Amino acid sequence: MPQPHLTRRPGPYRRLFARPGTRAFTLGNLVARLPMGMFGVSAVVMIAGSRGSYALAGAVTATGLAATALVAPWIARLVDRYGQARVAVPATLTAALGSLALVLCLHHDAPDWTLFAAYAATATTPNTGGMSRARWAHLLQGDSDALHTANSFEQAADELCFMLGPVLAAFLCGTFFPEAGTLTGSVLLLTGMLLFTAQRATEPPVAPRSKARSPLRSPGMPALLAAFLATGGVFGATEVVTIAFADGQGHRTAAGVLLGLQAAGSCAAGLIFGTLKLRAPADRRLPWCTAAMAALLTLPLLAATLAPSLLVLAPALLLAGMATAPTMVTGMALVQQRTPADRLNEGMTLAVTALLAGIAGGSALGGWTVERASAATGFGIPVAAAALALLITLLSRVARGVSQPSPQACPSR
Repeated sequence: MPQPHLTRRPGPYRRLFARPGTRAFTLGNLVARLPMGMFGVSAVVMIAGSRGSYALAGAVTATGLAATALVAPWIARLVDRYGQARVAVPATLTAALGSLALVLCLHHDAPDWTLFAAYAATATTPNTGGMSRARWAHLLQGDSDALHTANSFEQAADELCFMLGPVLAAFLCGTFFPEAGTLTGSVLLLTGMLLFTAQRATEPPVAPRSKARSPLRSPGMPALLAAFLATGGVFGATEVVTIAFADGQGHRTAAGVLLGLQAAGSCAAGLIFGTLKLRAPADRRLPWCTAAMAALLTLPLLAATLAPSLLVLAPALLLAGMATAPTMVTGMALVQQRTPADRLNEGMTLAVTALLAGIAGGSALGGWTVERASAATGFGIPVAAAALALLITLLSRVARGVSQPSPQACPSR
């Protein structure tokens, strides 16, 4: 007797991208997002090579980061008010022109202040990841499981781009000429943004303007942004301390591989996290996911302290990275829940801005610790930053009068 044909139900990611238009806007967004991991490295290599000063290169890139913190929420507010295509394209063009101006200033040996002005112009780059998440939120209204999968994919995409971006930038600058990374990144940014914004069928409509309060004044948002700030400290300190540790071991070039392993662990964890059926709400999951991040970050500290070897540190960083994606996915889900619908891009950009500020602070504190103590001691900074993020989330829950979460809130992988 013939057996009935059994069809296997498509997985969550296959179902996600079976929706019309999703593959097209995702492709464009990924192309536009990849340069985000290229510009910083490219600028440092280009400026240091031309002017012979890493201090100047660091100051220019720090100025660009500060400008982004000021300008990015304003760009996101315009996107919410007038639509993605109308705002993102001219804003991206302005940023690309800023990168081109930086190249020209270096080529023609312009005064140092022109480098700061040119790089500050790149702060108009729209939050591509935030716009992509806004599209998913629009397309998946009412389907919380699919939205969780989409947010997990977006976090994995962030990790992938920030893992591949610096590698690509270093390859282009080293193989061809110092300006190759910046020029290629500008072309990719503009091309990807044009592809992304051309997908008008999936673009969320402009919400009617309401008298909703600023996302900064939404209940629970200040504490959540403070947690993002502390989480950024994890990323910034880990990067600097890992480079210093590898340098101390006589293998500075291996730092990129080590940081790539951490990003790969986070990317894989994000994709797996997106396949899980989550029962508990995001505000109950966040403390447990943050606690897991703090716990796993002790592994690099123990590896560097007890067995100072790159071979031991590598798997420790891979495992430590696996807790960051679930924390970021859960945090971004809370940002979406606590932000007024007509200011969604602004709310997510504020979260990214807080994260970037934390990265800058973590980098500075990590470097200070390495110089005054040791690289092994420096691995304690990410642990402390994660513990601070956990404390903030717990105090926020107490202040909001929410009962403590159960251990099943953040499911294991």
